[in-house]
Amino acid sequence: MNKSKTVTVKGLRIGGDRTKICLPLVAESDYDLTAQALELKKMKPDLIEWRVDYYEDCGDKDKVLNALSDLKHVIEDIPLIFTLRTVKEGGMAKIEDDLRKEVIELSVESGLVELVDIEMSNDKEFIDDMRSITLANGTKIIMSYHNFDYTPEEVEIRRMLAKGQDLDGDIVKLAIMPKSKGDVITLMNAVHKTGRKLDIPVIAISMGELGQITRIACRIMGTAVTFASGIGSSAPGQLGYKEMKDILYTLEGGRHD
Repeated sequence: MNKSKTVTVKGLRIGGDRTKICLPLVAESDYDLTAQALELKKMKPDLIEWRVDYYEDCGDKDKVLNALSDLKHVIEDIPLIFTLRTVKEGGMAKIEDDLRKEVIELSVESGLVELVDIEMSNDKEFIDDMRSITLANGTKIIMSYHNFDYTPEEVEIRRMLAKGQDLDGDIVKLAIMPKSKGDVITLMNAVHKTGRKLDIPVIAISMGELGQITRIACRIMGTAVTFASGIGSSAPGQLGYKEMKDILYTLEGGRHD
């Protein structure tokens, strides 16, 4: 399937000249979800990611759908990434695969989700079903890979980037933990070499303090979205939103005014 170097959701062009900033929503309760959403909305980020695996009732389909409806009412036109992360890739809640799949499917079918994050490690049937459901509902898929243990060899990183496109993702995302400065450079090289050859936007992050440069050097690497901390952090190494915005404002010629 032909893709585009850019993806547009709710008028937001992902993959254009300006790096987009996404803030994670990591609330455990309904009260905190609303409170955090109100605070994040005031910051006016480009995107908000609801990490549903932080939510204490993430395995309750009705509660998730109700919470999703309330959340969208608060954040209004800010595009939402729906992420129910698996434990093996850093998720906070252990739920059965079938239930996890059903929660994601129902949330996409609600029409309240602009983007959904799906790990490449899911089985083919899971991914194929998600592709069908997202196409039917106009939702974009972020095909993702997370490694909190180490940085793979450059050839493997390049393979994973290509795999995200091969699996028909609309965006491919890699988040990898470095153990040395060389690991950070390995990721940056891989993204620079392979990302520009892909037909979809790339998100690539080297996590932790060592990898913070990858969160701000997006234009050099060729990555479309960076994640910052608003109320809470969803991954090690995230910079605060204001700090991130100020840095990108300087690096990208005032495009974050």
